[in-house]
Amino acid sequence: MSTNRFVLNETSYFGRGAREVLAQEIKERGFKKALVVTDKSLYEVGVTAKVLQELDNAKIPYEVYHHVKPNPSIENVNEGLKICKEAEADFIIAVGGGSSIDTAKAIGIVMTNPERADVVSLNGQSNTKNKAMPIIALPTTAGTAAEVTINYVITDEQKEVKMVCVDPHDIPILAIVDTELMESMPKSIAASTGMDALTHGIEGYITKAHNTMSDMFAMKGIELIYHNLAKAVNEKDPVAVEQMGYGQYIVGMGFSNVGLGIVHSMAHQLGAVYDTPHGLANAILLPTVMRFNAETSYERYREILIHAMDVDATRFTKEEVINTFIEKIIELSEQVGITQRVGDVGAKEEDIPMLAEKAMNDPCKPGNPREVTKEDFEMLYKIAW
Repeated sequence: MSTNRFVLNETSYFGRGAREVLAQEIKERGFKKALVVTDKSLYEVGVTAKVLQELDNAKIPYEVYHHVKPNPSIENVNEGLKICKEAEADFIIAVGGGSSIDTAKAIGIVMTNPERADVVSLNGQSNTKNKAMPIIALPTTAGTAAEVTINYVITDEQKEVKMVCVDPHDIPILAIVDTELMESMPKSIAASTGMDALTHGIEGYITKAHNTMSDMFAMKGIELIYHNLAKAVNEKDPVAVEQMGYGQYIVGMGFSNVGLGIVHSMAHQLGAVYDTPHGLANAILLPTVMRFNAETSYERYREILIHAMDVDATRFTKEEVINTFIEKIIELSEQVGITQRVGDVGAKEEDIPMLAEKAMNDPCKPGNPREVTKEDFEMLYKIAW
């Protein structure tokens, strides 16, 4: 008998202005002082200030760490840890996309599991003993769903490797999905993070470990993302932005519990070696990898076309299913302005064997529905070139 584990976070709020519940939740939980983890751009343009204002109004003390990189590093974790300890904070507030929330997760885990202070030992399936320091996550992008997942990704810059850390102890105790914070994102970031969310949904639906529960989340999330991403990015339509907030969260509940595939295995290497934004790397690679996976997954593609993309693919041939599905992905990507190839984001063709070798060791690889070799990875990088 097979057993499927499902882990979800404790409490979440959704809606424009939802951050107004922050102070009340903090006080009811008895927290005293926060470490606010965010990135420099959000801090400078005033997005973080909208959250800090809630703390100021309620006279809740805090310290801010605002130097998180787009691909957060071990150095970011160590810097945040130092501030957290010096501030004597007893909980963490993460404001930002996956980078800020992932950094907060790593800080929170090491704070309660000091024997893992090297950070590198957190890579892969973690066996930490204690739950992370309490984390409240306020995502500003509709993409990573880090506020509801048991995963976080930290870059080991010395080895040029992204560590994919999987640990039920890292999940935030509270998620506040305030779409007003998401509306402030530049078009390019909204586009790439939205395509990241679509990738989560699709890979989560076809991964080897998918199950009835995860299928439910993945399919609904894909539907919401597919029908709302272009309006959210190009028109800043408030309803579409709100639906994207739901969509990325919903697919997060699914993939967090069943894993992903080699779109992520390949994208992680572009981020680790060239600092390519994660969502952009996923968007570029998604059509190429979906064609590679088609032989094993085309019936799953048919289901997505019918139930999430409003295409009557019931009588489509195998080839029609595959071509239509990939065309729909490319069409959406182009609608939001993502048309680059791997070579356009700093990748070097002579590095392909090295990237392929790194992808072979990526923790997302085992979940891919089709087996993959180093030669396959090299071929896929070249096709996406």
